[in-house]
Amino acid sequence: MEFRPCIDIHNGKVKQIVGGSLSDAAAQENFVSERDAAFYAGLYKEKGLTGGHVILLNGRGTAEYEATKAQALTALRAYPGGLQLGGGISPDNAAEFLEAGAAQLIVTSYVFREGRIDHERLGEMLAAAGKEKLVLDLSCRRKEDGKCYIVTDRWQRFTEESLSTELLEELSDSAAEFLIHAVDVEGKQSGIDEGVLGILADYEGLPVTYAGGIRSMEDIETIRRLGKGRVNFTVGSALDLFGGGLDFEELCREYA
Repeated sequence: MEFRPCIDIHNGKVKQIVGGSLSDAAAQENFVSERDAAFYAGLYKEKGLTGGHVILLNGRGTAEYEATKAQALTALRAYPGGLQLGGGISPDNAAEFLEAGAAQLIVTSYVFREGRIDHERLGEMLAAAGKEKLVLDLSCRRKEDGKCYIVTDRWQRFTEESLSTELLEELSDSAAEFLIHAVDVEGKQSGIDEGVLGILADYEGLPVTYAGGIRSMEDIETIRRLGKGRVNFTVGSALDLFGGGLDFEELCREYA
């Protein structure tokens, strides 16, 4: 189990937000940094942290996207080969971001269409990036039936695909890793989603990273216990780097 750091960028600023609030117009902010993305990337490099991710939270084609992209590129330059990158990734920009220094590319929306996995599009991403450079983001939200369904378009659009070990197995030949945000608790520091974690714990294939709701070292111990020591984790709003109470240095010592 490893600590995987993050850099979330919205409107050209490093931020932590409540995940379910994100839209083109606005987002509920927990923290807005006075430092740029390169600062955090350099810090993660200094600590030897790997597998962290940079997420562009503005949609391609919006007025704010270019400022957000510029910040992301500064992070990649500060830690070349050390960070995954996601947000609006498609075959037409995959090479640009890999050449800029992204270790891997994180993809959701491009490979889901009309609520289902689009295997043709998934094949296009594999051709553009290669399996070892592709991370599938299967972030999910819960519906009335109790199941957690994969969400796209910055976590606002439900698909018909529910998170399950079967889905992870199905996609295992098409990625190097999985990233899963439990969106219902993302950014709320309200505790982890043990239902989502339980699904990840039952999967024994590719590396997986859980994010969402972490607020304490007790939550991280729960991830270690329920995740059987094989589920990595990301801490955002609760981290002291982003205004929270969890000690970044302690996480580096214990879980880097």
